[in-house]
Amino acid sequence: MDEFIATFRRLLDLNFFENPTLDCLIFFLVIFFGIIFRKLISKLLSSVLYRIFKKYSPDNTIGKFTALLLRPLELFTLLIFVYIAFSFIKFPSYWHLAPQSEFGIKMILLKGYQILLIYSIIVISLRMVDAVGVIMRHRAAKTETKLDDQIVPFVVDSLKVIAVIFGIFIILGSVFNLNITSLIAGLGIGGLAVALAAKESIENLLGSFTIFLDKPFLVGDLITVGNVTGFVEKIGFRSTRIRTLDKSYLTIPNKKMVDSELENISMRTFRRVIYRITLTFDSKTEQINNIVKEIQKLIDEHKETNDEGLARFEGFSENGMVFRIEYFIDTREWTYYLKIREEINLKIMEIIYKNNCRFAHTSREVYLHK
Repeated sequence: MDEFIATFRRLLDLNFFENPTLDCLIFFLVIFFGIIFRKLISKLLSSVLYRIFKKYSPDNTIGKFTALLLRPLELFTLLIFVYIAFSFIKFPSYWHLAPQSEFGIKMILLKGYQILLIYSIIVISLRMVDAVGVIMRHRAAKTETKLDDQIVPFVVDSLKVIAVIFGIFIILGSVFNLNITSLIAGLGIGGLAVALAAKESIENLLGSFTIFLDKPFLVGDLITVGNVTGFVEKIGFRSTRIRTLDKSYLTIPNKKMVDSELENISMRTFRRVIYRITLTFDSKTEQINNIVKEIQKLIDEHKETNDEGLARFEGFSENGMVFRIEYFIDTREWTYYLKIREEINLKIMEIIYKNNCRFAHTSREVYLHK
């Protein structure tokens, strides 16, 4: 036992690259524990954040973002362990390395470590902003107004941009020792060149502010811009996302949204329905009069239409006798509009068949006489 203790003491007296054995052991142990326990520590920190946000998100919609926090938290935790580990050792003097204030290995390692540390903090901040955005969207969905649904994505994107810009300034100031005040002042000189290079991006950004202030449409509205019709799902800094009626997902630059003629279908007080139907030439005058009166009565008495509807025998075509039907449905909701239109169409069909009339087809009848 005494021999083992003596041997252990001799090992402790040894130096590795001018570092005591004990300091080297501590260095490797700290690195080892950092690699082993970084996931556990990250999960603990993530669970703490989850409990904080869970109070404001009763349906647990925030859980997926706490999972996204694990990776940047692991990086941040490991970097902290690396910093603690390197505080116990030093580079040997016979390597003749330049000090940290001069360009060399020490400066590169230090600057690289600082950049990674700030990067991990920025990513954590962005994940936190996403988490707050989920809570804000959840609360906005419970309100009747659509304005908050539009504001939330705009605020989330703004906070992300601020976080990234702030992080870049920290890196430039703390890591590269640049004078941030002079840098910002210098941006004024090169601002014109930057503006010209990013002309379209700036126009789209101004377009987003125009949409936000003027409110030609809100998130959830059904709009038509150009030859595109769909529901607005998101209004971002650069573009607006639209889900078309055939479920395609389109991204349209905000500049085009502002410059193009835009129809907000959701803002209609009524939805207009207008079409023509054609019956065969063998329809009698009495049948035509009955059909017109019954369709007019149907439109006038339906609870979801106004009193401006009309049904008229419009004229003749080469296929048959043409009827014009026009009415307005009192709703802004697209699916409900289709439901009422379908209901009226089916009743019109019943009226026509009840009067022993037939729909004309796009065809011609040929009569042969001897």
